[in-house]
Amino acid sequence: MASPVVKAAMQTSAAGSPELSRRRPRPRPAPGFTLLELLVVLAIVAMASVGVGFAMRDGTQTQLEREALRLSALFESARARAQISGIPVRWRVTTQGFQFEGLPPSERSEDDLPQAWLDADTTASVDMPGQPDTLLLGPEPIIEPQGVTLLSRSQPAQHVRLATDGVRPFTVQAATP
Repeated sequence: MASPVVKAAMQTSAAGSPELSRRRPRPRPAPGFTLLELLVVLAIVAMASVGVGFAMRDGTQTQLEREALRLSALFESARARAQISGIPVRWRVTTQGFQFEGLPPSERSEDDLPQAWLDADTTASVDMPGQPDTLLLGPEPIIEPQGVTLLSRSQPAQHVRLATDGVRPFTVQAATP
């Protein structure tokens, strides 16, 4: 029989034996998050904040911008029709909306330009001191510089300006604070 000293020296360390675990401690994972985990969380937060930003956008300002883009297209249509027919076309604000005066009557009703705002809360004022609430849209290809400001009746601080230099089309201008 082998002596206990020899027996202890001959023992081999098997995986999971207490002697092996005392000699080499198991590496512990570093505390904290990995870079990939942080990037995923950051992407989720960014998408959520974009969604909240779109949900909180002011509906009145959006409606005025939509009205301004529509009115710009209507102005350009009326200018083109005035140039083709050679008849002066005027646009003016009315109590219910607006109207185009001087357009030749058409046989088809779909050719008539609308005369009401999309939103009843919208009103307009012409930025011309000489002619109250009236724009001249033709028949000349070059007209004088003109502008219209669209306002919200319920929120007078909300407004959008639509203007032309007389050569280029009517465009929505950025609001200045």
